Amino acid sequence: MSNNHLQEKDSTTDLEKDSAYRDGLSAIIPGDKHGWLSHPLAKSLLSWGVEERGTIPVPEKERMDTQYYKIFFLWFSMNFNILSFSAGTIGPIAFGLGLRDSCLVILFFNILACALPAYLNTWGPRIGMRQMIQSRYSFGYFGVIIPAILNLIGMSGFNILNGILGGQALASVSGNMSWDVGIVIIFVIALLISFMGYRVLNWYERVSWFPVLIAFLVVLGVGGKNLYNAQPAEPASAAAILNFASVIAGFVITYSPLASDFTMYYSPTVPQSRIFWYAYIGYLVPIVLLQCLGAAAVLAAPNVPSWNEGYGTEGNIGGLLDAMLGPVGNFGKFLTVLLSLSVASNIAGALYSICFNFQVMIPAMSRVPRYVFSIVGTVIALPLSIVGAHRFYAALTDFLSLIGYWASAYGAILLVEHHYFRKGDFSTYDHAIWNVPGRLPWGAAALTAGILSFALIIPCMNQVWYQGPIGITSGDIGFEIAFPLAALLYIPLRKLELKYQNTK
Repeated sequence: MSNNHLQEKDSTTDLEKDSAYRDGLSAIIPGDKHGWLSHPLAKSLLSWGVEERGTIPVPEKERMDTQYYKIFFLWFSMNFNILSFSAGTIGPIAFGLGLRDSCLVILFFNILACALPAYLNTWGPRIGMRQMIQSRYSFGYFGVIIPAILNLIGMSGFNILNGILGGQALASVSGNMSWDVGIVIIFVIALLISFMGYRVLNWYERVSWFPVLIAFLVVLGVGGKNLYNAQPAEPASAAAILNFASVIAGFVITYSPLASDFTMYYSPTVPQSRIFWYAYIGYLVPIVLLQCLGAAAVLAAPNVPSWNEGYGTEGNIGGLLDAMLGPVGNFGKFLTVLLSLSVASNIAGALYSICFNFQVMIPAMSRVPRYVFSIVGTVIALPLSIVGAHRFYAALTDFLSLIGYWASAYGAILLVEHHYFRKGDFSTYDHAIWNVPGRLPWGAAALTAGILSFALIIPCMNQVWYQGPIGITSGDIGFEIAFPLAALLYIPLRKLELKYQNTK
């Protein structure tokens, strides 16, 4: 990429002179005499290292972080947990797939789906904006509220699922602890990490994966011989494979709407390929390994009495892992606790991004410090985790399938805007207008393309709660249709929008 693509359209000095830019920051710039950040408590939190920055873009001169490997560990830790393990069990449990077919779907569709969020990670160092702020340059100041809401629902859903799994695993170690208490413990830990912000989150993600690795290695060591006990499965149908593929894609492609939230502090001189491969491998390796292990474990469970008992009739993943670690006694209980805490990495990362989505959804909330919304996100997800704890599999399957559709269309629109209309030029994302509605795109083209794409996505669905006329024959191909269709629709609609917007 040429050097001019690494530069912003305006220098920092010019931006500070730009009245629109200055007005856009006035509500949230640190040190505002009338803002929340002037409160003594807020000042104390900042002195303790709590990150203050919310949606405000990072000027180029402040993008100085060169520890690029951190993005690998962040995504690796966020996915190296029992939620990835549980997602792999859906193939056998929900769609009747055997081990070979489950693992092939897991491998090939993750290879495909991991590429989109990994690529969007590379935009953070070049633009210095949160993912939803970047999205304003396609969806507009008000139009981006819709993706922000959908992203909030998606991240809260993942937090609910993670909370359920962590609570189950903790409760399985102690016969006296309920799932509800375990869920509360998991959320409190995750809240503390996300509350602190970028530095603490990255530090935690760099170290949290190692004890989880030890636990899963022990699982393989003491239970690996039983993984070959699965009964032969019936030949897989194309519909079952594509239905499971929809779930797998929904698991990882929904990282796209938060990708650059974690890379906007990196130096803009970093090669895009370096960030891409760090992120891509950080997604792919833990997800594929643990999803395949989950598929193997749940298929073998009926033939291992202790595993079958631990798994139970409600799909207790924590109980299954505790049973797999049973041969090592109390050390196994300790490792189960570590596995239960593994979901805190994912919840903390999601709570971090949730903050910015609240501020985009309700722009006036930009006056509220970022960390406050970590608490709000916890308050939303915690009670829902407790309520939904005994419907885990139904919630997991329906949720992962549904959210993949919109995220696929969203990613396609961003890519077309960047590569077709902006010619891949990052300098066209003018920092001076990030918070100025009249100078951003209207967003009508992006929203219309996304909405219209569902006219074909819906008939291509094949879920428990809905089977479209195409999907019932072919299997669920909704997310595969969403990407190219939204991209094709966006081109003429955006041209039309530009034509009328430029005449105003």
